[in-house]
Amino acid sequence: MLLSVFLIGGIRPEFILFAMTLAGVAIFHKRTMEVALVGLLGILLLKFFMDPGFGFLQHFFGDLPLVDQLLNKDARSGEWPILLNLLGLLLGFAILARVFEESKVPEALPAILPDDWKGGLLLLFLIMLLSSFLDNIAAAMIGGSIAMVVYKGKVHLGYLAAIIAASNAGGAGSVVGDTTTTLMWIDGVDPLDVTHAYIASIAAFLIFGVVGSLQQDRYHKIRKDPPKKLSLKYDRLLVVLAMLIMAIVTNFFYDFPALGVWIAILLGALFVPMPWRELSRALKGSIFLIALVTAASLMPVEELPAASVGTALALGFVSSVFDNIPLTKLCLDQGGYDWGVLAYAVGFGGSMIWFGSSAGVALSGMYPETRNTFKYVAKGWHVILAYVIGFYVMIAIAGWNPHTPHRIKPGQETIIKTGDQ
Repeated sequence: MLLSVFLIGGIRPEFILFAMTLAGVAIFHKRTMEVALVGLLGILLLKFFMDPGFGFLQHFFGDLPLVDQLLNKDARSGEWPILLNLLGLLLGFAILARVFEESKVPEALPAILPDDWKGGLLLLFLIMLLSSFLDNIAAAMIGGSIAMVVYKGKVHLGYLAAIIAASNAGGAGSVVGDTTTTLMWIDGVDPLDVTHAYIASIAAFLIFGVVGSLQQDRYHKIRKDPPKKLSLKYDRLLVVLAMLIMAIVTNFFYDFPALGVWIAILLGALFVPMPWRELSRALKGSIFLIALVTAASLMPVEELPAASVGTALALGFVSSVFDNIPLTKLCLDQGGYDWGVLAYAVGFGGSMIWFGSSAGVALSGMYPETRNTFKYVAKGWHVILAYVIGFYVMIAIAGWNPHTPHRIKPGQETIIKTGDQ
């Protein structure tokens, strides 16, 4: 390949273009979609003209006919399943969040939430609990909807970072709570091998949860009492419940939770008015994330450093700017990782920057102020601190227990590339 020999300062040009795209997103935070699309176009043109081995259709649609891949989830290849599923979830959960808000449940929550900073802390804990069995996008959107009501729209940027962190922390130790852990499960990792990621998540929560809640309490206190004569709309609540159940069911049986969400939305539209206007509001953020994930998938990430505690810690920082799906795939192929440690690193690590996780991008549609990367990091500094402390608490308690490549059959020889512990 021409690109393999054409280096700039020892770095392949794809990485330089991707880094420029990320820098553009950080600087021009009001034009993130446009920056991401221009960056993606530049990378695609570079691959077309300078990489003879690059096949556009093969990269996105795999080797098998699309019909066969639709019928058999194990036959899927290429990037289309991830991109289509992500788009469906981003748009679908935008509707879910609005329907949940219309159910009036968020307005009733002040009756059970404490009146001071502990009310914000309890809300963050509920978000983390919800994301343990539901996609982190839904958890973040539902949490954002509740925060919008109980704080009357005045939500501190540090607390928004804590909402994103809580939605990612909850899914780190569950194979049905995050795309990365689900990918591990599908690839053959035992679900029990990621559960100790919750040690780190809980330790991190005690930091970002407390600090974020105190920030919010100083900025704007939680509303003390719910409105009088509040009447819950149970039909909306049932639709939301149906969306969540269908997402879990189709994720388990068909590896496509977005399908279940949209089945529930279309069926629910027969009984309650659907807020279709939310699609146009969420579209820009969805296109941005799809463009960024697509650009990341085009990076020639062919090898990671040796699997070790230090590598896993670094991957958390990398996942804040680099799509964690291809990172997880590469780690699965390489082997030699402690899967629980890796699940926390690539799952929670994306919380450190708003576009580092799909939950952050989804929430930015509701709260555009999160798109200012510099302010997000400055106000959400506690998320970075929580990530590092949570990581080392997990190592201290559970240790570093690397697994051999799980797809190697007994008796089959392999060389595991593993670094020093």
